[in-house]
Amino acid sequence: MPIKIKTVLIVGLGSIGRRHAAIIKSLFPTINIIVFRHTNCNNDDLKQLDLYKCVTSVNDAIELKPQAAIISNPASLHLEIAKKLANKGIHLLIEKPISDSSMGVKELIDICYQNKVTLMIGYNMRFLPSLIEFRKQIYSKKIGKIYSIRSEIGQYLPNWRPEIEYKFSVSAQKSLGGGALLELSHEIDYLQWIFKKITNLNYAIVKKLSNLKIDTEDYVSIIGKTLEANFYMNLNFFSFHTQRQINISGNSFSLKGDLIKNTIQIFEKNKKKMKTFKIDENYTYRTQHRALLNDNYSKSCTYNEGLQLISIIDKIRKFK
Repeated sequence: MPIKIKTVLIVGLGSIGRRHAAIIKSLFPTINIIVFRHTNCNNDDLKQLDLYKCVTSVNDAIELKPQAAIISNPASLHLEIAKKLANKGIHLLIEKPISDSSMGVKELIDICYQNKVTLMIGYNMRFLPSLIEFRKQIYSKKIGKIYSIRSEIGQYLPNWRPEIEYKFSVSAQKSLGGGALLELSHEIDYLQWIFKKITNLNYAIVKKLSNLKIDTEDYVSIIGKTLEANFYMNLNFFSFHTQRQINISGNSFSLKGDLIKNTIQIFEKNKKKMKTFKIDENYTYRTQHRALLNDNYSKSCTYNEGLQLISIIDKIRKFK
């Protein structure tokens, strides 16, 4: 049965919180949106985002009886709020990652299970048409044995959120759960979603290499193995050439996915084919919200997958 939602709570009103608020209103105009943040929203926020109320304590938010909540505050603060809301039976969509470490995640999962709370982790790239097609090509079994997987993302952090000074962003601050490993963990999620569980980590580098004014790592390189094949992954915050790609080579054909241009290229011995998908920047978020409200979790990152992912991140950090 779809979840009957009349009121949604958004925790945090940064760029992603604002995006969630706008998308919910576009999809479900009659839903009341409450925002919980430590400082009050101003009148422009209330009017522009069509907010029902803005509160400065989680208890005040709970008293307004939301049926669902989107947790979009810094990753280091996710669990504290999520546990309080789950204990009240409030369904949760937690922005990625589920937390900044695996400590305490199992307790949240137990609370959700006991209170029959739906919990999704906001790895919205699972709803990207090009990535879905990429996965479909793998699952067609026509590729044969997979020899190698290569996943890369590079982007220049100061250009990422131009509306704020980058050094004050969550991404730049270790205490808030920033850094390339957590902020770019979409790559680890879709790797496990497509190629199943990461079984081995052979090598990892987690470092700050650039002159960016941040106290987190800006470079991550990982070599490991999934149940399907060996992989190499590279994540960074300092590339002037923005790219997000996944490449695999198999016995029958090779695949290249450009997750920014939203294209898939299929290379065979004597021919090449390209598939292009046209979507707007909010498509994956809209699809994710519809999945939550319709109890359709076939593509969503579940709490157990979220725990598995953050446990892998904990292991990667030990290579430092």
